[in-house]
Amino acid sequence: MSDASTARAIEALAAAIGDKVYLDVAKWHLYLGDAKLHTALAEKLYPLVTGDQVTEAAVAEALAATPVAIGGGQKTVTLADLIPAASQADLIEAIADYQRDL
Repeated sequence: MSDASTARAIEALAAAIGDKVYLDVAKWHLYLGDAKLHTALAEKLYPLVTGDQVTEAAVAEALAATPVAIGGGQKTVTLADLIPAASQADLIEAIADYQRDL
């Protein structure tokens, strides 16, 4: 796959998860697309998708490996710390939908 087609595939995956997966901060939901975090996560998930290695554990690992700066960069937490279990389930479902459409 060429770099351009890989980039398009990652953008499509980012779009698939951006409006379905949210961060939860004090019961306030911020969708990954609005937070501009969907592409960074899609870049980590794409190798799992193409390698047919999407598991809850692998997705959890990708979330744990995706840092998020908060407080103007004063602290960094991971997506795993910010995405509740229900939204992680939505993420896995969105990835499955994306894979079916490939």
